Amino acid sequence: MITKELIQRINALARKQRAEGLTPEEKKEQQELRNLYLKSIRSQVVDTLQSSGFKPGKKHNGACTCEHCAADKERDEGKNYGSVKEPGPYRLLH
Repeated sequence: MITKELIQRINALARKQRAEGLTPEEKKEQQELRNLYLKSIRSQVVDTLQSSGFKPGKKHNGACTCEHCAADKERDEGKNYGSVKEPGPYRLLH
């Protein structure tokens, strides 16, 4: 959870890093705090998306052979509108 104290400590370490540098222990603490902060932000984003009805799926790169990518490739073949192809329903998951 992101607290005021967490943000203050992250900022204090960042200021000290710019001014005089950090000890190895402080660098480790800074990285741990940043990871905690990012984990919390990611969780909030996922919760917001899920509450709005969007269910994040697995990441795809379009080169896999899963049923979603295969269906997109079959549907997209021959459907070229100028230089832009029609997006598939699972395009946002890629």
